[in-house]
Amino acid sequence: MTHGILTAALAGFGTGLSLIAAIGAQNAFVLRQGARRQAVLAVVAICAVSDALLITLGVAGVGAFVTAWPAALTAVAIAGGAFLIGYGLLAARRVLRPDPAAALDTGGAATSSRRAAVLTCLAMTWLNPHVYLDTVLLLGSLAADRGDLRWAFGIGAALASLGWFGALGYGARLLSGLLSRPRTWRVLDGVVAATMVTMGGMLLAGA
Repeated sequence: MTHGILTAALAGFGTGLSLIAAIGAQNAFVLRQGARRQAVLAVVAICAVSDALLITLGVAGVGAFVTAWPAALTAVAIAGGAFLIGYGLLAARRVLRPDPAAALDTGGAATSSRRAAVLTCLAMTWLNPHVYLDTVLLLGSLAADRGDLRWAFGIGAALASLGWFGALGYGARLLSGLLSRPRTWRVLDGVVAATMVTMGGMLLAGA
């Protein structure tokens, strides 16, 4: 049983990290705040706690739906698997046909006050429709496929969020140069593509 819990948690961690580690305004904002050492703890906490709450909603909501209608698990697995494979193929396309501008822009301005940082971070997190797709729907459906181990999967995904945003915020001075290089994102996209296609294939195979 312990092995199953660990496997589910690791799967959640890998999947969550693959979804979170994408070029975007939120990541760039966290990195800039970290590089300037301004409200880093508050920004990292907002991002990580928000993701944990949304992942919890997804695991609980989708899990309850599947428990009430077991036949829905097949539909959830097919939809989730197709989305993951599509997501992975898009990442693979970026590897093969990289965008010269595909780098995290760390040169923008950071906010000048803690209050402004908090409000900006909240807006970037909760007003972004994509975050609901990734956390509530996609991670929720993937967790539901794990049955009784869905909460281990969800905890793994939440830990991935905490680790990623913590690394961006507190390792910003070391990571800013690396993440500003398009080649870094090609490597990251390659890992994302492999993870997403593999997870999607497993979902479809078990549907």
